Amino acid sequence: MNLSNLQPAEGSTHNQNKRVGRGQGSGKGGTSTRGHKGAKSRSGYSKKIGFEGGQMPLQRRVPKFGFNNINRVEYQGVNLDTLQNLVDNGIITDTVDFAVLVDNRLATKNSLVKILGRGELKAKLKVSAHKFTASAKAAIEAAGGEAVTL
Repeated sequence: MNLSNLQPAEGSTHNQNKRVGRGQGSGKGGTSTRGHKGAKSRSGYSKKIGFEGGQMPLQRRVPKFGFNNINRVEYQGVNLDTLQNLVDNGIITDTVDFAVLVDNRLATKNSLVKILGRGELKAKLKVSAHKFTASAKAAIEAAGGEAVTL
């Protein structure tokens, strides 16, 4: 072993970057591998996201359509068969309020809940929700329950 063949221990070094701009002898001096002139050779260069070299960008070439109604009210739907399933599993007995729906992950704490009419309800339940479909309300009352609008 002598000074000409010393090297660091295996796995002790991590830096494998090109050392640019350190003289002509390195082969990466002068322009530091950036070529000559143009925006990409300058410091501070960064192109805009989606920039295609002046060609009309894809995001502007594609036609736009539709609109978003800013007044739309989104409801979290819960069907009658889901409520019946909770009754069958012994999770609920007589009342279904917002807290019960949140606990069973059928709604989130900030959402509005709408009871929908899919399936059938055999149990007598007092259901509290923000909205009911006509068929859901009729089914709940037919089963002897009560539909309370929050």
